[in-house]
Amino acid sequence: MKTTNKDKQKVLIDSVLVVTCLSVVLGLAGCQQEGSAEKAGKKIDRAAEKAEQKIDQTTEKAKKEIEGAKESVTEKTGTAGEYIDDSVITTKVKAAILNDPLLNASHIEVTTDKGVVKLSGTVDSEPSISKAIEVAKSQKNVLSVESSLVVNIMTGK
Repeated sequence: MKTTNKDKQKVLIDSVLVVTCLSVVLGLAGCQQEGSAEKAGKKIDRAAEKAEQKIDQTTEKAKKEIEGAKESVTEKTGTAGEYIDDSVITTKVKAAILNDPLLNASHIEVTTDKGVVKLSGTVDSEPSISKAIEVAKSQKNVLSVESSLVVNIMTGK
């Protein structure tokens, strides 16, 4: 169940209202009891202090919950951005490999994780492995390239 800022504000307002009502009731009860006005005043002061402490505790708890929610949203947004960036990098590397005439007979798979491009599959020659790595590295936002490409013996030169 998600808690929204409105829910947290409502809980805070309800808490303040309850504490305030209790303070008034205690104050009135103190006035009705036998004793001096000074005793009643002290009771009201204690009730007000307790109410203030409760308000402070509730406010602090609400602030912590809101901060936690902000951190969670920020973290999830960052993860989504990384996924989108990796898929864009993968698409650009694949397109560049397909458009390179030296790599047209190759069967190269491309994956990207946090900017690291991984090439796997088969090529027709050793120079094609180097060319595929070079093409991948030349694409924007590629941090590094890992290759497990192999030369296909059947078509290799």
